[in-house]
Amino acid sequence: MESESNVVAQGALPDTGDAGEEPAASATRSRLRLPGRNTLLCAAAAAGSGLAQLLALPPYGLWWLGPLSAALLGWALLEVRARRAAWLGLLSGAVLMVPLIRWQDVFGTDVWLIIAAAETVYFVPMAMGISLLYRFRWWPLWTAAVWVLQEAVRARFPLGGFPWGKLAFAQPDTPFGGYAAWGSSALATFAVALTGTLLLAAALRASSAPRDRRALGAAAGLLAGAVAVTAAGAAAPRIGAPAADHTATVAMIQGNVPGVGEMDILGERMQVLRNHTDAVHELAEAVRAGEADRPDLVILPENASDIDAYADPEAAELITGAARDIGVPLLFGITRYSEDGSQREIRSVVWDPETGPGEHYTKRYLVPFGEYIPYRDFFTRFVSRLEQIGSDGVPGTEPGALELNGTTVAAAICFDVAFDAPVRESVQAGGQIIVVPTNNANYNFTGQSDQQLAITRLRAVEHGRPAVVASTSGISAFVDERGEVLYRSPEAERDWQVAELSAKAGQTPATRLGALPEALLCAAALGALAAALVSARRARRAR
Repeated sequence: MESESNVVAQGALPDTGDAGEEPAASATRSRLRLPGRNTLLCAAAAAGSGLAQLLALPPYGLWWLGPLSAALLGWALLEVRARRAAWLGLLSGAVLMVPLIRWQDVFGTDVWLIIAAAETVYFVPMAMGISLLYRFRWWPLWTAAVWVLQEAVRARFPLGGFPWGKLAFAQPDTPFGGYAAWGSSALATFAVALTGTLLLAAALRASSAPRDRRALGAAAGLLAGAVAVTAAGAAAPRIGAPAADHTATVAMIQGNVPGVGEMDILGERMQVLRNHTDAVHELAEAVRAGEADRPDLVILPENASDIDAYADPEAAELITGAARDIGVPLLFGITRYSEDGSQREIRSVVWDPETGPGEHYTKRYLVPFGEYIPYRDFFTRFVSRLEQIGSDGVPGTEPGALELNGTTVAAAICFDVAFDAPVRESVQAGGQIIVVPTNNANYNFTGQSDQQLAITRLRAVEHGRPAVVASTSGISAFVDERGEVLYRSPEAERDWQVAELSAKAGQTPATRLGALPEALLCAAALGALAAALVSARRARRAR
């Protein structure tokens, strides 16, 4: 990277500070044709960035607003110092995160707002960093890498992270989503942000000298770069795509729950379990009547049993009876409790019609304050309702590659799918079809299920495999390896569906490369930020 004294030639603006302008800066602004650029307009652009990212994501799905989000935030941060950049980033993050995770208020308005505030904070250092990068060559690249860095940190800290709302998660079946097949969600986010910053750079170049052919030519080149980035993503999944191994007939079950949208969704004892085993019997009857194809395997949701079937013979008999009726293995969601009931594992268990429970996958990423209470003794002093969560979930450590009747599934339970590692490692271990058992009954009709489905669709593209979502009360779905939805269930209704899916062999570049693309992009961002800080310090000393 090379520091530029003539930042206008690079499509950027000099930093003139928060108060007052030097004559040279005013002249630059005039050449860039940004009349009336002031604090209010910068704030509006920052808020517009957050709003654009929100609307790009489900349930709105205006995916093309993703690049605009990066462009608007970039424009807001031109000519500002770190302090102003910080609050502009805070504003942008709040406009995105507060409404995006509104569904968290099922645990209380305070929980929702605390989580939203914590997620918003990550936009502060990102904005401060972006504001320093316009003085360097190739700043659109470094700015896009900083977006990746922000999302990477947010997906890991604190308490294991919360990656909801990534730029990539709005792009499951768009040209940008194709980059996931080469570099997971990190490369998809990079492509979205890079397209936005290239568009911004093109606008800045063109406005700096509207009658200068060189400036207009440079702007056209930047615009062509944005188009090329978008077009290349459409071709990415076809390169190195996994081959079909065999066709599997897969059934998904959505048994429904009695308390949809409420904190207590269980109803009477065994009601949730009976809902799901009854749905399996309905499927078996449809198969015998010739109304449905006989499945090779059946996928049921997380928490399809509200009873620990390992410890309760009646619950085990209900599941075994359902498996024998359909005649194939079930993947059944069961919570396994410790002897004293203080701990539990959230499992998806292979339940054979003859031998009963076998291999299982244990959920690896648990929802803080929902499935376990971190620092329980401390937090329950201040929020007494947290005591309603009587046992703490224990995370699993192994990948979810489970064999059912000749097909190996790559399991990721609910919240797991938002993180890169669980699905990737399950596919690396041999998973041929991605399955996502989930329980979204607390969140029906809030948009959360749509958001999770979009993430699953991106995982399908990332690993070149079809995916099955089985939810207690919706949204359940079948997704092909291109991220397109083949079937989507209604919410808050009992449902079952059967589909023929292509079980895959081989791995996409993203599966093989793992976290390497994200690590390289984060390293590039850190290097650029370090260089920018050194340059800024030298500039201050020279004054």
